[in-house]
Amino acid sequence: MKKQTVRDIETRGRRVLVRVDFNVPQDKSTGAITDDTRIRESLPTIQYLIGQRARVILCSHLGRPDGKVKESLRLAPVGKRLSELLGKPVVCTSDCIGPEVEKAVMAMKDGDVLLLENLRFHPEEEKNDPEFARALAHLAEIYVNDAFGTAHRAHASTAGMASYLPAVAGFLMEKEIAYLGKALSNPDRPFAMVIGGAKVADKIALLENILDKVNALLIGGGMANTFMRALGYDVGASKVETDQLDFARGLVTKAAKKKVTLLLPVDGIAADEFKADAKSKVVTPGSVPPGWQILDIGPETIKKFTEELKRCKTVVWNGPVGVFEFEPFAKGSRAIAETLAGMKATTIVGGGDTAAAVKKFGLTSKMTHVSTGGGASLEFLEGKILPGVAVLKDQ
Repeated sequence: MKKQTVRDIETRGRRVLVRVDFNVPQDKSTGAITDDTRIRESLPTIQYLIGQRARVILCSHLGRPDGKVKESLRLAPVGKRLSELLGKPVVCTSDCIGPEVEKAVMAMKDGDVLLLENLRFHPEEEKNDPEFARALAHLAEIYVNDAFGTAHRAHASTAGMASYLPAVAGFLMEKEIAYLGKALSNPDRPFAMVIGGAKVADKIALLENILDKVNALLIGGGMANTFMRALGYDVGASKVETDQLDFARGLVTKAAKKKVTLLLPVDGIAADEFKADAKSKVVTPGSVPPGWQILDIGPETIKKFTEELKRCKTVVWNGPVGVFEFEPFAKGSRAIAETLAGMKATTIVGGGDTAAAVKKFGLTSKMTHVSTGGGASLEFLEGKILPGVAVLKDQ
């Protein structure tokens, strides 16, 4: 799946509208940006366009204003941070369409950067309203989508604008498609996937799609409890999705038929309460005390998981294998992250929580690729066609 990028289109002196993902976390009391990763990830595309002397018009959403103007969700703080990172002024508008915005765009010079106000202040954005998309497109001559994190949404700014302007990918979008696409279509083998997180229900499509592609599948996190119960083990008060027990049993059977190595926890760290300072101990499936719940994989599971991963040449990790936010239950996720960081292999981290875990452990730079898209990377790995990718011009 190769898409045209900003390299493939003449941008010099032209107005280029770039959909970025500046949906950054902020301090609720001060509004200060607490993590600027998504802004930094957009810099290669923006800097390339500045270097080409394009007139760079950026658009993004922030938070969930539900089609209304919310002062706390204005993009001015983002524009300020972007200006600091670029080392040049970034003009912020008070809306994303309309006469005042058009005036600001017309005043731009080659190499200027302008940031439109929060797209989701307009309900038409999420409805993919054609007239709203047309109004946005009217501001520019070229459309670039560099917001992989929103590519699974068919919104006006992610899909609709491609009806009115030549549509190509930015460098972040290109990178996401390249790494995730290769893992699904032509991975270096052995290829393993680590899947964690809380619920089996959230990962059914992913598990079904990936089973035909991997050599090994490692399952941890809260969802592993459902698999353990499906195999007949008592997991105490651990959360179990009783409506997914048949699916879990079926997946184990399918993996065996396909000769896929399926690893489930052989031990875990159980706690008497769901909190950081709870009493905890190592347990095996079937030996969880009544009222206790498993919050992390145990030392024997860590050993088995890491031994399997070290054999592999491609690893995709989606979903933490424990409650990594609580330090006593972060050992499993930390061990997975440290193992991947030390491997000479293609290591891809997908999903917001997994990326947050890797960042907490200070290992982001040690991974081959950390996806910026939570829901988007999950849907991509499920084999779904993302609307924001589908509308871009093919190579």
